[in-house]
Amino acid sequence: MTGNKKILICDDDEGILDMLEIVLEDYGYNAISVRNSLDLYDVIEREQPDLLLLDLWMPVLSGDQVLKTVRKNPQIAELPVIVISASRDGEKIAVNAGATAFMAKPFDMDNLIQKIRQYLV
Repeated sequence: MTGNKKILICDDDEGILDMLEIVLEDYGYNAISVRNSLDLYDVIEREQPDLLLLDLWMPVLSGDQVLKTVRKNPQIAELPVIVISASRDGEKIAVNAGATAFMAKPFDMDNLIQKIRQYLV
């Protein structure tokens, strides 16, 4: 049952946010979008998501900086985080920051849904 599962999406690209939100909601997830990575901690605290989809390259606070901070917070350190990025070094950076998984952009939506299901048991 996916109905109660919340997925927080943090990406500075409005088109990606919209597309992910529509697809995730079609699969029965509750999708919450955040464009500004500085707002992410407040939204995590308020919404208590079951999984975070996090873009690596964002203005102001990059995804790896966000992820390192998440991993240091004992209350949310175990939150599954799937990092998405078009960077050639993205997977290495994501793993070093503590990502649960990595998806290269552009990604196949079926593969993304499969990966999400893997962590939302």
